[in-house]
Amino acid sequence: MSTQTATQVALIGCGFAADYYVTTMANHPELSIGGVCDRDGERAKVFSSHHGLPLYRCVEELLAQDDIKVVVNLTSPESHFDVSRTAMLAGKHVYSEKPLAMTAAEGAELVRLSEERELVLSVAPCNLLGETAQTVWRAVRRGDIGRPQLVYASMDDGAIHRMRFRTWRSPSGAPWPYRSEFSTGCVLEHSGYHLNLLIAMFGQVTRVSSFATNVVRNVPQVDSAAPDFVSGCLHFDSGVVARLTCSIVAPADHSLLVVGDEGALTTRDAWDFGSPVHLRRDVLPERRRLSEPVPYPLVRECDFAHRYRGSHVMDFSRGVAEVAHAAAEGRPSRLPARHALHALEVMLAMMDGGERQFAGIGLDAIEPMPWAMEE
Repeated sequence: MSTQTATQVALIGCGFAADYYVTTMANHPELSIGGVCDRDGERAKVFSSHHGLPLYRCVEELLAQDDIKVVVNLTSPESHFDVSRTAMLAGKHVYSEKPLAMTAAEGAELVRLSEERELVLSVAPCNLLGETAQTVWRAVRRGDIGRPQLVYASMDDGAIHRMRFRTWRSPSGAPWPYRSEFSTGCVLEHSGYHLNLLIAMFGQVTRVSSFATNVVRNVPQVDSAAPDFVSGCLHFDSGVVARLTCSIVAPADHSLLVVGDEGALTTRDAWDFGSPVHLRRDVLPERRRLSEPVPYPLVRECDFAHRYRGSHVMDFSRGVAEVAHAAAEGRPSRLPARHALHALEVMLAMMDGGERQFAGIGLDAIEPMPWAMEE
């Protein structure tokens, strides 16, 4: 796509996360923001003025614009279903912030609608499209650690209840939505950073065994909080077993360890598009001794100019660009709606605790990024 034929996208929701997208949209000249709106009219005015973007008074007015092809759903989680559904009924492709919906039934309805209307529906996070995730995935495909067997994945975000979260503001002045964050929970908010990659690499999860609880019993000004510590064992159809742990209590840890029968891959931060990857190989298989970790080269340099506040080495808008490209090229998205629905089902099972099994659902394989194909 050239800048002359840039795809028009619109942001619905001008809250805390919207600044991430406006900032990183500049990495994609093939995209152009054609408008923004928010149910809070004053918040929308402040946001559009801060970024110099066209403002629409309501969702209906925005969706009536024929030149807007992709809607970026940045509303609160409980609104994701209604907004994504309304956008697709208006003929728009959708990229939604996580989660897809708050229930599996709502998620299934959105997937059905997207397929029925031949629209692209994708869900954040998009770190699967980043250099680190694509590097780990290629190393696994190439057999650099032999047959994958075991994964340890951590998504701990620090003791948020002890931080000054009520004072957090985005550059345009939006407060961090702490009530929604605590009530939605760390699994629905953040486990996708690992789960999307694991499903892409290893296929469907067939069984979940999990434990979920609230370690912090009372968070001031929060009426009800989802589990703040969840740890699940995920059994994949391919035979791989993964331990995925999420919390907002333990010190920050976004690490990933993938163990095979001939070695192991590690990265410190799966959230970071350019986090270094290290490889350890068997040197004495009979003693299961691994070599010291050595750097494993990224498939390409992680070098995008526009980053949110410099602290998130993540191109939030790469997922939006993927939706636009898939729609224009008439191909499946690399962030498929059915994968997002399966991830949602796994997340909900983890939060429920106990054990749950999933019948075969026949997920289609995902294509790697072109620059991450095997040589």
